[in-house]
Amino acid sequence: MAAWPQVCLAETMESALVQAYQTNPQLNAQRANARATDENVPQALSGYRPKLSITATAGEQYTDTVTKANSQGVNTYQHAHGTTSPWTAGGTATQTLFNGFQTANRTRAAESQVSAAREGLRVMEQTVLLAAATAYMDVLRDTANLEVQRTNVRVLEETLKQTRDRFNVGEVTRTDVAQAEAQLAAGQSAVAAAESVLNTSRANYRQVVGTEPANLAPGSPVDRFSPRVLSAAIDTGLTENPNVTAAMYGVDVAHLQVKINEGALFPNLSLQGNVQHASFPQLSIVHQFTTSIIGQITVPIYQGGGEYSLVRQSKESLAQQRLNLDLVRNQARQAVVQAWGQLQAAKAQIAAAQSQVASSEVALNGVREEARVGQRTTLDVLNAQQALVNARVALVAAQHDRVVASYNLLAAVGRLSPQVLGLATNVYDPMVHYQQVRDAWYGIRIPDGR
Repeated sequence: MAAWPQVCLAETMESALVQAYQTNPQLNAQRANARATDENVPQALSGYRPKLSITATAGEQYTDTVTKANSQGVNTYQHAHGTTSPWTAGGTATQTLFNGFQTANRTRAAESQVSAAREGLRVMEQTVLLAAATAYMDVLRDTANLEVQRTNVRVLEETLKQTRDRFNVGEVTRTDVAQAEAQLAAGQSAVAAAESVLNTSRANYRQVVGTEPANLAPGSPVDRFSPRVLSAAIDTGLTENPNVTAAMYGVDVAHLQVKINEGALFPNLSLQGNVQHASFPQLSIVHQFTTSIIGQITVPIYQGGGEYSLVRQSKESLAQQRLNLDLVRNQARQAVVQAWGQLQAAKAQIAAAQSQVASSEVALNGVREEARVGQRTTLDVLNAQQALVNARVALVAAQHDRVVASYNLLAAVGRLSPQVLGLATNVYDPMVHYQQVRDAWYGIRIPDGR
């Protein structure tokens, strides 16, 4: 028996997921974070490129000099003074030739950071899609629950009317009427509670998906995209879960940071070219032009020990990242096993709930017939009616849990993505922005023109 209410279909699970994938602010913020991380690569690559600068000076200068000369034992003095307008213009180019492989290691570390950011984006994509699927099913569940409770109230109102009629002809006592009234009041309270829960679910749906839920179609599980056996699901989770792959890139970054800090202990070799033109640098010189090319090597001997401390510190950070990777793998394994167990339990609960609903309907009809001939009391009828309501609520919850559990399992193994689900949307490709900025030598505008 289907517990979902019959509605005019207007929105599907797939359309809700597409809407969340395209417009969710949390996901779009993570995309912006990944684009910002892309800029680490051109920043690291700048270490390979020359540094150019231009300097210029201009001003007024007054000079007053007295020079002494000795000719054949006779001292003579010459006095010169005057005002000049000196100016200079020059340019300097500096190229690092060797810095202990720090630039190469910084570039590799930046590329690993970009890869980790992309895995972080995958984590957020899965989080948002799972949240959207859960919110969708929550609205369906709570809408069905509200309808069940409203139907129950209508039945209880009819039961109360019949009980009062029977009381008026002396077939039942005042106690039976009070029991029916109490059950109706409880049913009305349950309707109010169900309406509150539904309003909360609708608000959560609006937050995640970005639109108000309207006439949602029944959701379906996505088991077909998950591994068929638990062992395969665990293996997939340990290799494809984005939390695991992000932690692996974190180890790479920490390892390269050790190499970068060790590079500070190596000699540094650079080449500097300089050209300068000066006008009236001195009172007696009208123009002066100089150019030079200078190579410089710096060999660090001892700089207070700070560089050695950085190397030791980065090695400890590397050990921490390796331990964190083990932790994340254990968490991924636990998430897969838990999601698998929840999915199997939900499947069994649906079968049990369907059987419970069918049996409760038969029992309620039987109790009503027996009550008509005086073999059952009004309380027996009310209890049977409540048992049917509980069974229908349990079936609705089981159907909800079945679908949500399938999405949970897909996320745990790292496959909850628009590509796997086949969503009708353009998939965001972080590689596009990366290629646009990786080799950019200049410019302050980002690729979208801002």
